[in-house]
Amino acid sequence: MPHDTLPPLIAVIGCDGSGKSTVTQALRLWLMDKGPTCYCHLGKQSGAIGRKIAQLPLLGRRLDKSIHSKAQKAQTEKGPGLVAASIIYLFSMRRVRRFARMMALRRNGNAIISDRFPQIAVPGPMDGLGLANAAHDGFVGFLARRERKRYEAMVVHAPDLVIRLNIPLDVAIARKPDHRFSSLARKISDVPRLTFQGAPIVEIDAQQPLETVLSQARNAIEQRLVMIGKAGNGETWPV
Repeated sequence: MPHDTLPPLIAVIGCDGSGKSTVTQALRLWLMDKGPTCYCHLGKQSGAIGRKIAQLPLLGRRLDKSIHSKAQKAQTEKGPGLVAASIIYLFSMRRVRRFARMMALRRNGNAIISDRFPQIAVPGPMDGLGLANAAHDGFVGFLARRERKRYEAMVVHAPDLVIRLNIPLDVAIARKPDHRFSSLARKISDVPRLTFQGAPIVEIDAQQPLETVLSQARNAIEQRLVMIGKAGNGETWPV
């Protein structure tokens, strides 16, 4: 099915604590009135797994710190070692598999509302390449090239609209006290730099009351659907 005849794909992005999960779930229910719609989470969830590891008795916190330290080193000029690169690659492939399932749902006539979206402009935790700083030779270089190739294939499918939920760092910390300060700070810094291959982006202040945020998101989606001729009619999206 040609890309321009597929049902709409709406991506919701933002730092942890911006309300992505709540907003995407609410928007999915609203879009269901226009046509079949699926919610897809495109994160790797490596952070969530790390926090679960930290809660393990005895060695949990020490193991979590070790994993976090290796992940931080992977973003330096030296890049990750073989073990760290292999773990990062496996998490990246988890996103690739989720993206493939999402596209299959879309080809089957479902509109998509996604929580997060892959991008290649900014490496790191905001859904970017994890091995951007990896060595170019050896097995690590092989993994880095494969990761980039998979990401480049994903970002060809740009969203019809990106809803960017913006919050300041202090709000993110207050909403996510169990998250690392350094991780939240990095994400807050990266969020405004994401372009998603030129996809249209609507900026929403996520500090506002939830209903205000949802109202602005719904209005932006309505306008975009009318513009691209995918407004939906009855029970089926026009495909």
